[in-house]
Amino acid sequence: MNNYTPTWMKILKHAVIWLTIVFCMFPILWALSASFNPANTLVGQPLIPEEISFSNYETLFTSQQHPFATWLFNSVKIALIASFGSVALTTLAAYPFSRFNFWGRRNGLFMILLVQVFPQMLAMVALYLLFLNVQTIFPAIGINTHPAVIITYMGGAIGVNTWLMKGYMDTIPRSIEDAAFIDGASGFQIFYRIILPLSKPILGVLFVIQFIASYSEYVLARVLLNSTDRLTLAVGLHLFVAEDYGGRWGVFSAAAMLGAIPIIILFMLVQDHIVTGFLSGGGVKG
Repeated sequence: MNNYTPTWMKILKHAVIWLTIVFCMFPILWALSASFNPANTLVGQPLIPEEISFSNYETLFTSQQHPFATWLFNSVKIALIASFGSVALTTLAAYPFSRFNFWGRRNGLFMILLVQVFPQMLAMVALYLLFLNVQTIFPAIGINTHPAVIITYMGGAIGVNTWLMKGYMDTIPRSIEDAAFIDGASGFQIFYRIILPLSKPILGVLFVIQFIASYSEYVLARVLLNSTDRLTLAVGLHLFVAEDYGGRWGVFSAAAMLGAIPIIILFMLVQDHIVTGFLSGGGVKG
């Protein structure tokens, strides 16, 4: 079989690859340039600033009106807790749907899918009224509290994540569980020692997806939070340009560059697990 590729095809492929890289990197380079530009405006913003200044970054950590460090900490805390909670609940929900046959199993899956058809923002008013009433009984879970935001993020992600987790667990051979049963393992031991380790790739993917979604979410956080010291990064960044739209883009860009660091770190930590089936593919011989 002839695998020869014409030279013009190779050149075209490389051209498309480099154009894609430039297209993806241009906004990042533009924001990085704006963050070092002391002019603090987008008017006439060059790709390479004539003068490099760290004044925008200094403003982030010295401004009393805009506590950037507090917003960043709030976002990371909320995203981590919501991601861990969502992945844990999703795993516990997906395992029975994947491995057990019970009455209402099929209808339950369709109900989960049906609920996910409607965007979470449609329930924005209902969520606000719900937590407004809840805070009269449990003040710690009410309007302007981080637990309210975390619960909202977790509830909105469990549905679709359950489908993704269930689909992945279906690919894990049942013969592995049968062998464990023969060796005397209990149902919980099989789940904890076999299913969870084999599900590391999808667990990593779901965690990253949920973290990014919670970390960058704006609308629901804006509705549920109102104190400056409790805002998330996405809501807080909007304040930089909402008050002075034309003269705060340098500070906004600096905050955006620093705000991307947690997501970059997360990808570096879990990149080895984001490989579909890298364990389950070799779990069975023969």
